Amino acid sequence: MDDLKIRQEIIRNCLLMNESGLNQGTSGNISVRQGDRFLITPSATPYEELAPGDILSMGFDGSHDPDKLPSSEWRFHRDILQGKPEAGAVVHTHSAYATTIAIMGLDIPAVHYMIAAAGGNSVRCAKYATYGTEELSANAVEAMRDRKACLLANHGLIATGGTLQQAMWLTVEIENLARQFFNVLQVGRYNVLPDDEIDRVLAKFATYGLRTAAE
Repeated sequence: MDDLKIRQEIIRNCLLMNESGLNQGTSGNISVRQGDRFLITPSATPYEELAPGDILSMGFDGSHDPDKLPSSEWRFHRDILQGKPEAGAVVHTHSAYATTIAIMGLDIPAVHYMIAAAGGNSVRCAKYATYGTEELSANAVEAMRDRKACLLANHGLIATGGTLQQAMWLTVEIENLARQFFNVLQVGRYNVLPDDEIDRVLAKFATYGLRTAAE
């Protein structure tokens, strides 16, 4: 996919996040790896006003066009992409249920086998740090160790994927898991699947989920 098409896909998915209720306003952000750089949404720009030229190209050293301001969360986008060479995209949202669980400071446990889509037997909740800081990025990277997604305490959700489509797919799956977990918390009783069952599901997931044409 060429540069223009990637930029258009980023904008399309930003609009989709808000239309679907996964995000509100300009609180979310998206990045996509592009060779030895990455593309990322700008800071505080309404999605409906975005044009392809507004999407910033950044170096992994943090360099970018000085006349443009990247998302305030560019650090964790950069650090996650650097630390996960298999990741081609990062999606960050303030979706309602994932954010609610994050406000409670809870991990999402294996209440459903789809937890394996995030790479393990839980979706961890990263420790709180002020948005846009190196501390928040470090906390997110730690929470995503051996995982494809994490919650950010009192903040929101991060999901990754080999492609932007896959990262968006996982974002939807984690939000659904968060809704299920929230619902069972109201009852106060729930079953957690054992680790050996999640290991079996992880093995099956090697050939499950949103695939690309090349796969």
